[in-house]
Amino acid sequence: MDYDLKITGGLIVDGTGAPGRAGDVGIRGGRIVALGEAPGNAAQTLDAAGRVVCPGFVDIHTHYDAQVLWDRLLSISPWHGVTTVVMGNCGFGIAPVRRDHRNLLIQTLEKVEGMSAAALHEGLGDWGFESFPEYLDLVEQRGAAINVAALIGHTPLRLYVMGEQATERNATADEIAAMRRIVKEALDAGALGLATSKLQAHVGFAGRPVPSRAADFDEVRTLASTLKEAGHGMLQTTLGPGLLLEQIEQLAVETGAPISWSALLAGSAFGKSGHKEQLAKSEELAAKGLRIAPQVTPRPLNFEFQFSEPTILEGMSFFKPVAVADAEGKRAIYGDPAFRAQFRDRWDTAWPELKKAFELMAIVEYAPEPALEERLLSEVGRERGIHPVDLALDMALATNLEARFRMPLANHDETQVEELLTNRNMVLGLSDAGAHASQLCDACQATHLLGRWVREKKVLKLEEAVRMLTSRPAEAFGIEDRGLLAVGRPADVVVFDPDTVAAGPLKRVNDMPAGAPRLVSEATGIDAVVVNGVVIRRTGQDALGAGEPLPGRLLRKGRA
Repeated sequence: MDYDLKITGGLIVDGTGAPGRAGDVGIRGGRIVALGEAPGNAAQTLDAAGRVVCPGFVDIHTHYDAQVLWDRLLSISPWHGVTTVVMGNCGFGIAPVRRDHRNLLIQTLEKVEGMSAAALHEGLGDWGFESFPEYLDLVEQRGAAINVAALIGHTPLRLYVMGEQATERNATADEIAAMRRIVKEALDAGALGLATSKLQAHVGFAGRPVPSRAADFDEVRTLASTLKEAGHGMLQTTLGPGLLLEQIEQLAVETGAPISWSALLAGSAFGKSGHKEQLAKSEELAAKGLRIAPQVTPRPLNFEFQFSEPTILEGMSFFKPVAVADAEGKRAIYGDPAFRAQFRDRWDTAWPELKKAFELMAIVEYAPEPALEERLLSEVGRERGIHPVDLALDMALATNLEARFRMPLANHDETQVEELLTNRNMVLGLSDAGAHASQLCDACQATHLLGRWVREKKVLKLEEAVRMLTSRPAEAFGIEDRGLLAVGRPADVVVFDPDTVAAGPLKRVNDMPAGAPRLVSEATGIDAVVVNGVVIRRTGQDALGAGEPLPGRLLRKGRA
């Protein structure tokens, strides 16, 4: 046979942004060996008539660090055409780790990334690693259906070196030197780069700031300097006090490394500054030739939450006691008139974007009165003559904190989102796949972009949207061999129907370890997903047989 796989008769959109062209794709040995014309026979042929054939999608902002060790298919990302993911964003991860710090890391991921502690305990088992290189080796040994790259996170790094004091103080010179050695070790082992966070909303175990937030700028600079020394790697960060765009610019100049920050959101309830100011500053930095890529998302940032873990509200100072309280303590706080008065005052006097988010908060699940589900909390409150804060807390207490609510935190104004999506300096990110599993599901970002912003709104041309999903994120994160269809390149390919591709509605399932719940979205219009020449999804179903080798690769930066 001339080819292991041939994809025939499709519209080839190669990821560069160039106009699509009709043709065939020939694949042999996991690589593309013919593009456009592919004469000869194949062991397997996919008919792509009426379909788009493009590179596999690259998701640069995921939190699959733990899930990859129990869910080697990395569902649900490949359902939506994703063939490469980057883990370790925002400085969170599970390596390096000391045995007696494992619970602290789990508690941190539970608080800051909305992960189920029960799922993490059961899914990770005995972990099987301590250092970051050992973690990479284990990921590679176990394998995955899609390609995986990993950033080393500042939070586990700091905890490893400093213990619980990592959340409380600056590091000493010796501690910074030790962290620097570990980062260098990780880069030598193939880490894609370093990730950190200064976001005030990032709260970890015992309600403390995540360890990276306690680091001063000199520590971040020293750790980032390893990127220049290694000659490869990038920096991913979440902005916050002490690490804003001025400091990002300094790091880009000093290291020469690409930097991507999370996230440039439209109408964000997280802060009072608007997206236009950040957009203008980002354009200024790009004009200087700096490789700084703000991450944007095409989806509204909607969070579902329960008052048992009100993560998205814990950035408000009066919620600090809630963050450290057990269930009984939370119930007592929610019944306290003083707490309620503070909450009502914030609700009534919030800045415009936070006020809008409060007003759009919806009731998702309320067992005593199912008729209230999917109604706005503020609307029901007006009908009943009760302040929305008191209504929400009463509903929480009436259900043992199991009532569920949804709050839009950003990106609910599509006119503003359009400004971000059409700016070529941006990069698509913030899917958060693997995190906030019971709170949101944006792993379907790619199919949403193609369905909503290309087909329905006609804001983006097909070829540009594909570039945004493939070569642009790969370029921004320094992933050299993914994101394009070209002869000699690895054969990561998606075949989709442009007339039907879309992200389906969210549904809640209980398929995580320990029966923990998560939100998922089915994809429509994804005909086939190919990873390194192997078909892993076909017409919406997994195509790999039981026991078949998984074709994904651990992408080690700086390794051949």
